Amino acid sequence: MLKIENVRIYEDLNVEDLFNKALKKAGISKSDVTSIKITRKSIDARNKKDVHYLYSFAVNVKDERKYPKVKKYEEVVFPEPACNRKSPYRPVIVGMGPAGLFCALTLIENGYKPILIDQGDCVEERTLKVEEYRKSGKLNPHSNVQFGEGGAGTFSDGKLTTGINSPYVSKVLETFKKFGGPEEICYLQRPHIGTDNLREILKNIRNYIESEGGTYYFNTRMERIEKDGERIRVICEDCCFETDAVVLAIGHSARRTFEMLKEEGLEMKRKNFSVGVRIEHLQKMINEAQYGTYTKLNLPPAEYKLVYHDGERVCYSFCMCPGGEVMASSSEEGHIVTNGMSNYARNGKNANAGILVNVLKEDIEGDDPLAGIYYQEELEKKAYELAGSNNKAPVQLFGDYLNNKVSSNYGSVEPSYKPGYEFCDLNELFPQYINDTLKKGITYFGTKIKGFADYDSVLTGVETRTSSPVTIVRNEDLESNIEGIYPCGEGAGYAGGITSAAVDGIKVALKIMEKA
Repeated sequence: MLKIENVRIYEDLNVEDLFNKALKKAGISKSDVTSIKITRKSIDARNKKDVHYLYSFAVNVKDERKYPKVKKYEEVVFPEPACNRKSPYRPVIVGMGPAGLFCALTLIENGYKPILIDQGDCVEERTLKVEEYRKSGKLNPHSNVQFGEGGAGTFSDGKLTTGINSPYVSKVLETFKKFGGPEEICYLQRPHIGTDNLREILKNIRNYIESEGGTYYFNTRMERIEKDGERIRVICEDCCFETDAVVLAIGHSARRTFEMLKEEGLEMKRKNFSVGVRIEHLQKMINEAQYGTYTKLNLPPAEYKLVYHDGERVCYSFCMCPGGEVMASSSEEGHIVTNGMSNYARNGKNANAGILVNVLKEDIEGDDPLAGIYYQEELEKKAYELAGSNNKAPVQLFGDYLNNKVSSNYGSVEPSYKPGYEFCDLNELFPQYINDTLKKGITYFGTKIKGFADYDSVLTGVETRTSSPVTIVRNEDLESNIEGIYPCGEGAGYAGGITSAAVDGIKVALKIMEKA
């Protein structure tokens, strides 16, 4: 197999014409080709007068020796997993986010039949409850944006970009494609699925796992864990599961579960995390700022990724959702939490992103490993009270935020948060160091993206659930200080997004199978 790299494309082409351009560039005869596929597609918009696509390809030819100057393409080869596990117990996976699901898939593919439990609903019922909250403010504390089949990423942009360097990233992308994801997620520079596609993919994964002997338990909340020799009991309200391998893929919003695990003696430690706001602009403005107005390409809605450093503080964009909405994402009564969501088409009027500031372990007094959770909760309660204690979110125009002034109306950008919003002064919400860094950061971002720091850019509070403020300590075998318990994924402090959480789930499954 050969590779063709960095093919510049300035027009929208069908697949056949695209392949012909690539082969012509590499000097490969079409008659010698047995197959060809896209391996990379990105947009180069650094020069707004020279916006183009960059493509790379993998090509199978009848005889590679005819093309000695063309580079070889090396496909990822995964080692055979060590399947030493002979236990009569079925592994129990707590949590059905990407970490839990990919752990289950890996076990299933190697002949093991896991049990999956989650305090939330299946994705069909969960979606109804999320929509009910957005319409009426009626929250189900066990089944919402944070809890239920698919985890918190189900109601997001379905972003699959990751900074980790692991061969299992490609396996995750191929698996999403296998269960109904668009083919392009395997080669786009910034792949995403969209919340609408994710819901269908989750149902397909469930059907497969169940058909192969896995068992799902929805509306099943883990109350306690008891260790008795090699045996572990996962005790729920109405049932109990006995096993010798428990995967804690609980997500970082399972706050009462963290408290229970701390009481049970699991070793934990604090980690840095971030808090901030959601910012909204017109997607049309972001498109023009990122792409310019010269290109004739039919480009997708534009994205951005921004960072500002201010000493030990960092302000940065997170989970940017082109053409999306700001989501009501609380899992607790009396709290306001925001996140971003986009469907696959990303065809909404507004763009939104989290704009966050890091909170250091040293910012919080005491030595409680769960102190970061309580910090988050306090901000969420303040946001709820600031906006009137009626499930509305506090909103402010950026210009008014700079001037410590309550906004009276929105300008060109209408806030998208449902069930509603109240104009407030967000300066009353955050500690001074958060306010100062947010203001500096957003102002700086306005020098990178024209219009970003405009007066009527909309800020909605509060974004707190970007990452876990806790790490559940694990050893080189990925077990906690209690043997047989495997902390896994984003909630346990070992991932930061859908793809990295899924990779961590695969790694934990491999360790469970490897253990004799």
